[in-house]
Amino acid sequence: MTIKNFGARVVSVWEGLRPMTKKMLVGAVQSSGANLANPQTQKFSYDVHAEWELSRLLSALDEQTKKAEVRRDAEKLSEIKQLAEACAKVLQTQTASAEVFIQLATRAVQRNDFNNLDRLADVFAQRFSAVEVAEVIRQTELAQIRAIAYETLAMMPVAHLLPLLDDSLYFEIARNAIEQQAFEFDNEEAQQILEQMDSDEIQ
Repeated sequence: MTIKNFGARVVSVWEGLRPMTKKMLVGAVQSSGANLANPQTQKFSYDVHAEWELSRLLSALDEQTKKAEVRRDAEKLSEIKQLAEACAKVLQTQTASAEVFIQLATRAVQRNDFNNLDRLADVFAQRFSAVEVAEVIRQTELAQIRAIAYETLAMMPVAHLLPLLDDSLYFEIARNAIEQQAFEFDNEEAQQILEQMDSDEIQ
């Protein structure tokens, strides 16, 4: 795999990676998909900066795969896709960021990769806070991703949603999720909160 053949933007992003991030990616490329699916098996240091680096590199690689000259070179296209999938898998096993989730979920939607979208939904429900889930709803324009996020909020304890009501950015999102719990799931606690909210509005 020769990075210098992957295009100027990829080379620029790659050269800006820290050595530990490059080592992480090399290990990810060499690992099997089964190992990458289990974050507990990973032996690398992952932090917010590494996430930002991987996200930028993934964007650059995905951009290259759309170029006609790259698509005409089967070997180069295969290598770029291999590195892109390594980035995506590492991010998927580690991220708790709304922006990165949107990036990964958008890739899955664009590729009609609904099995991976289901896996992402499971990760989303297990790892993300209510605020990050609400942020996904606020930022994404894709209906499929919004649906996943709302479904995730609807499965959270009502107590996790209450702080969102105090933030004007998330108030409507939280209220919609509480209404879903109240009416679709017959959640009595959610119903009581809605009644209290309606009472407060009248006053």
